[in-house]
Amino acid sequence: MTDIRAGERTLVLLRHAKAEPPDTGPDVDRRLTARGHADAAAAGAWLARHGLLPDVVLCSAARRTRQTWHDVALGMTGSPPEGGPAGTSPVVRFEAAAYEAHPGDLLDLVRTVDPAAGTVLLVAHNPGISLLSALLDPQRADPDGLRTTDLVVHRTTTPWPDLPPGAAPITHRHTARG
Repeated sequence: MTDIRAGERTLVLLRHAKAEPPDTGPDVDRRLTARGHADAAAAGAWLARHGLLPDVVLCSAARRTRQTWHDVALGMTGSPPEGGPAGTSPVVRFEAAAYEAHPGDLLDLVRTVDPAAGTVLLVAHNPGISLLSALLDPQRADPDGLRTTDLVVHRTTTPWPDLPPGAAPITHRHTARG
């Protein structure tokens, strides 16, 4: 687990990678494109390079988010200099409630995380993931929202179960491209 003796916690929001068009079947079953797989692996490498290896992963149960997480995990364990230290394996929770979730629902999921977890990665969908970022930091949130494979890093000293709106400033943004 991440060392949180100083009381700082990190929430990384990740919009899923580029997926097939909506007309290819049921939305929940849409797969990543080749670009989406590459971008998700690049997101994992970026997380590793910046020491943002998650203790807990909350991931929508939709196929494209599960595939995004899988490729992010592969990217985090890449060989230097592209990747970084693999770290310990995170607790991964595939959450059906994260699919088509409103920002308050996503915040409620984050509030279920063990307070001892230092870094949480939430992999979800728009508009919920973008609106959650704006809920946590209304001043610095991108008004256009998150694009595919956008990472937004929020930091807080508030324990996860007590995290209120407006209490997790954005410290980094990155659009991963492979």
